[in-house]
Amino acid sequence: MRISERGQITIPKKLRDRFGMNHNVEVEITPTRNGLLIHKRTAAKHPVERVYAILGRGGSTDDYLEEIRGR
Repeated sequence: MRISERGQITIPKKLRDRFGMNHNVEVEITPTRNGLLIHKRTAAKHPVERVYAILGRGGSTDDYLEEIRGR
């Protein structure tokens, strides 16, 4: 790999596919003793964590579904 004039690198498709780095993935670059470490940013929550206890406001699941559907 080479660094372009604008400081860009291209990660080979084989590696992008292997590690799930599509065009929407944000990465972090961390300096290490041996060079640079590129890894996916993990700011996103797991889907279950995003909805866990969402019904803690009281009411039933059916009531919540009706509410978000605008009925």
